[in-house]
Amino acid sequence: VQLVESGGGLGTPGGSLRLSCAASGIIVSDYFMGWYRQALGNQRELVAVVSSGGRTSYAESEKGRFTISRDDAKNTVYLQMNDLKPEDTNVYYCNAARVMYSLSYWGQGTQVTVSS
Repeated sequence: VQLVESGGGLGTPGGSLRLSCAASGIIVSDYFMGWYRQALGNQRELVAVVSSGGRTSYAESEKGRFTISRDDAKNTVYLQMNDLKPEDTNVYYCNAARVMYSLSYWGQGTQVTVSS
């Protein structure tokens, strides 16, 4: 199983970035697909998740700014990040989980830096 994140980099305050998580070895629509972030020294925290049924959920602080979506044809999950803030600077990780089968896979992470 591989989850490959891309799309990170340098963003400016008020700008946008779109992260991608391309999966191989699994079918993303069978999994809860989530985006997490982790700053150095901090715990990894959930940003957004899309269920196998397509239901989405967000961290309270990101509602209205971030949008998670899934393209089943491309087996890829996205995180659209709008109205970027400096505090969005983090490493963002993609996760695929099937709790019933105790399965959880992580990508390698992609760095997002928001600075003017």
